[in-house]
Amino acid sequence: EQRQIIEWDKDDIDVLKFMKVDILALGMLTCMKKGLDLLAEHKDQHFTLQSIPAEDPRTYAMIRKADTIGVFQIESRAQMSMLPRLKPRVFYDLVIEVAIVRPGPIQGDMVHPYLRRREGLEAEDYPTPELEAVLSKTLGIPLFQEQAMQVAMICAGFTAAEADQLRRAMATFKNTGTVSQFQRRLIEGMRANGYDEDFAERIYQQLEGFGSYGFPESHAASFAILAYSSSWMKCTHPDV
Repeated sequence: EQRQIIEWDKDDIDVLKFMKVDILALGMLTCMKKGLDLLAEHKDQHFTLQSIPAEDPRTYAMIRKADTIGVFQIESRAQMSMLPRLKPRVFYDLVIEVAIVRPGPIQGDMVHPYLRRREGLEAEDYPTPELEAVLSKTLGIPLFQEQAMQVAMICAGFTAAEADQLRRAMATFKNTGTVSQFQRRLIEGMRANGYDEDFAERIYQQLEGFGSYGFPESHAASFAILAYSSSWMKCTHPDV
């Protein structure tokens, strides 16, 4: 098998500004393919990842009990500890579950406020309708990189290019602290747009947490699809 190999690692390539694409193998895709083939062969039930029944109540009941050993993404000790607290009931709950058990949301003090709001123990806080439009689906807590970019543009007057620079800073999660270079720009921009300093500082601290690995919503959603599909297989066809 012929392959081309270069002597530089990914960090060298990043410094040189070459395009770098991460292509990762997912063993769960192979497991699901084999499982669906076995269903077709032995039970004459024909499914694809796209046609697996959505929002199956039994599957979500199993997930809420943290009976998730062997499924994708939500079988770690930290994820299993979160599942009975977050209590996923619909697909978007799984998107949040995948994203919230990460260093970024944890270090940005987003996890406990989100859970309190989800349980009705804390009121959602939206100083402006524009901010509510961005954060309402996560109860006022910025959990995803896309939301952080929108908050910077709406609240602090960032341009799209500046927001993309912020996203890049958040993405370089190994270099913790890279988001701090935007601190003055963010806080001063929010104050200039009428947000009080306490709120501006809180938003900045949450966004700074993304410097320790914040998750894109699109990435979390794609992982949640596999998490649900593999959970459905375990719940409805454990013999497979």
